[in-house]
Amino acid sequence: MGSIVPPKPAPELNIPAPSSTVDVSIIDSTVRVTLPMSVMVKPTIGNHETVTCPCYCFLIQHPSGRTLVFELAVRKGYENLAPSIVSMLKGTATLEVEKDVATILKEINVLLESIEGIVWRRYHMDHIGNPATFPSSTVLIVGPGFKNRFPHAYPTVEKSPLTEDAWQGRELCEISFAESSMKVGRFKAFDYFGDGSFYLLDTPGHLLGHMCGLARTTTDTYILMGGDAAHHAGEFRPTEYVPLPKQVSLVPNLPPFSHVCPGEVIANHLHPEKSATKPFYKAADGFQEDDKLAEWSIEGLCEFDADERMFTVIAHDLSLIDVVEFYPKGANDWYQKGWAKTGHWRFLADYSGVLEAAKNADKLWNE
Repeated sequence: MGSIVPPKPAPELNIPAPSSTVDVSIIDSTVRVTLPMSVMVKPTIGNHETVTCPCYCFLIQHPSGRTLVFELAVRKGYENLAPSIVSMLKGTATLEVEKDVATILKEINVLLESIEGIVWRRYHMDHIGNPATFPSSTVLIVGPGFKNRFPHAYPTVEKSPLTEDAWQGRELCEISFAESSMKVGRFKAFDYFGDGSFYLLDTPGHLLGHMCGLARTTTDTYILMGGDAAHHAGEFRPTEYVPLPKQVSLVPNLPPFSHVCPGEVIANHLHPEKSATKPFYKAADGFQEDDKLAEWSIEGLCEFDADERMFTVIAHDLSLIDVVEFYPKGANDWYQKGWAKTGHWRFLADYSGVLEAAKNADKLWNE
């Protein structure tokens, strides 16, 4: 199925030649966060005013036996977060948390002592979990600038968003990209295992120290762990590299194109700028720590997302919840199972009410 307008070639990512892969599993953390869309993105589209977001984490296993957990989502017993965060959550968001990530892993007989490190791609409450549920031998890995910003936390610093017990008694490892000459796409990269199987990417803007993860799942396929570089797939789709297609399936639980809408209807009736090549959303005012850097990182995310070898999984993408298979199942065969293609436009189902209203107003609609 072609696109409305011809796509432009995306910039080369120039991923270094591989020598190894990692096994990746996507963990449904059991967290569900309900909050207004206007907190995260603009403009409001139709009646899509609130969203219930999952929080995805990842288990990354290297052939050598070294193992990482990429993010911990929200801790169970989130009332034990720093008081400033507990206060902020009141009246803003509703949280549901069934289990800590450590509990999910133990239920499938993962020895927590085997976990080398926990990666905090950023330090907000919906990513940091409770590191104290892991042994003190597990290293806490953070992004650049973290130690300088948080020499102390709560209770030493009363209004800190973090608690000191998160890293007390364990090694705190800060990744530095300052002197790195390695890049993947536009982003500075840190080759964690030293063999090209897993990179940490410097993706600044949303929050100090924000990092994405790039896991090589086969010789030429990858999972991009996009974190909070974006909070909704509509922030990086469509693009000039992957424009809206001529027809889009609107009913996720039916086979593709059993119930379809022309891309022109979506562009004309749904897109805020009536565009087939620009993302639907921008970040909400004041949501990013550095708006310009965050926009630059989202542009880079668009470049990765345009590569058919890439499966982009941002931390809170509800549209993927019934596309992927979760831990204990693996995700390395995502390409063969078509997860990226199946999930690419599924976020448009969020606006089904707007499109249903357009159904009788545009002769281009097909069923």
